[in-house]
Amino acid sequence: MSGYKLTQKNYRHGRISTAHGILSTPFFMPDATRAYIKGNTSADVKRVKTEAMVVNTFHLYLQPGRELIKKAGGIHSFMNWHKPLLSDSGGFQVFSLIHRAQGLGKIDDEKVSFKSPINGERHELTPEKSIQIQFDLGVDMMVCLDDCPPNDWPKEKLEVAVKRSLDWAARCKIEYLKQLKKRKIIEAKRPLLFAVVQGGDFEDLRFISAQKLIAIGFDGYGFGARPVDKDGNFLADTLFKTASFLPEKSLRFALGVGTPEDIYRCYLMGWDMFDCVIPTREGRHGKLFYFDKKFKGFKKPVEKIQAISKYPKFYHSLNISNAAFAQDFSAINPDSELLELRQYSKAFLHHLFKLKEPLGQKLASLNNLEFYNRLMRELRKI
Repeated sequence: MSGYKLTQKNYRHGRISTAHGILSTPFFMPDATRAYIKGNTSADVKRVKTEAMVVNTFHLYLQPGRELIKKAGGIHSFMNWHKPLLSDSGGFQVFSLIHRAQGLGKIDDEKVSFKSPINGERHELTPEKSIQIQFDLGVDMMVCLDDCPPNDWPKEKLEVAVKRSLDWAARCKIEYLKQLKKRKIIEAKRPLLFAVVQGGDFEDLRFISAQKLIAIGFDGYGFGARPVDKDGNFLADTLFKTASFLPEKSLRFALGVGTPEDIYRCYLMGWDMFDCVIPTREGRHGKLFYFDKKFKGFKKPVEKIQAISKYPKFYHSLNISNAAFAQDFSAINPDSELLELRQYSKAFLHHLFKLKEPLGQKLASLNNLEFYNRLMRELRKI
């Protein structure tokens, strides 16, 4: 059993101002990777009180392309979402593509070169180009391009990735300042810039990465690479230590986190921004999240060593495809603010999934997004 000092000083509440609205922390951003949440309109996503979403620079650069999005008036107009948006740099996707298959691309200190998974065309992405694309998208928050290797790489290879990510972050910051001046963007409309802390599961590398990024200066800092090891184990100690390395007044972005319990634990560690495909992807596969009937809100943590593996039981999930729901005529979610989730039954939803009807995936996704958004509101009450 591993543990860490969990105190009321670790977590915090805050408010940040963006060009498309004010966000209260903590907040969760569903992944609208290609400018949409599968099976749902922007109005649907707004109805369940979603406050911000994530789009992906890599995917939008390849399709439909930055020029088309510029012609549309920016990504907000293109996808009809007029609340805050964060753009991931696409580094994770590019490097996953390269690490997964030989011959699809290569990385050097200047840039990353890769073949498009759509049509095989060759592309190059530099830190400067990544920032330029994100400005063209017109997002409210953007992330520096980083070298994002697997966590289980040997330390000497991770050291190279950390150094490259630091060099690229410095180049991103220089290009960011150039673009602000070139585009005559005033302070009130300035997109927030995030850098990414790398270092795998090595505390010393994470510390070095964090300290050097802080010296450059960013609005917020993210946890780089996946938050789990190669066996799927949550990197709780590493996440906690990394949060402790970051400035108190800076935003802390736990990229890719995650499950409800991992969000809860990361929030208490000091992370206050989250994004993940889990609520919508799991919903499309028939998994629905619910707060337990006995849940009455989170209690303040006690100031003592607390086991990482322990967290209060506050939710449960079910798989609507199970035969047990074929004749369950109770509401999909009687506590939902959405009329359709209160009026349609679990039996009907089971029927939709059996027939592979997209309406079923939509209803399940909305249920889960509503759950995640309520989770954020409950965390703000701690």
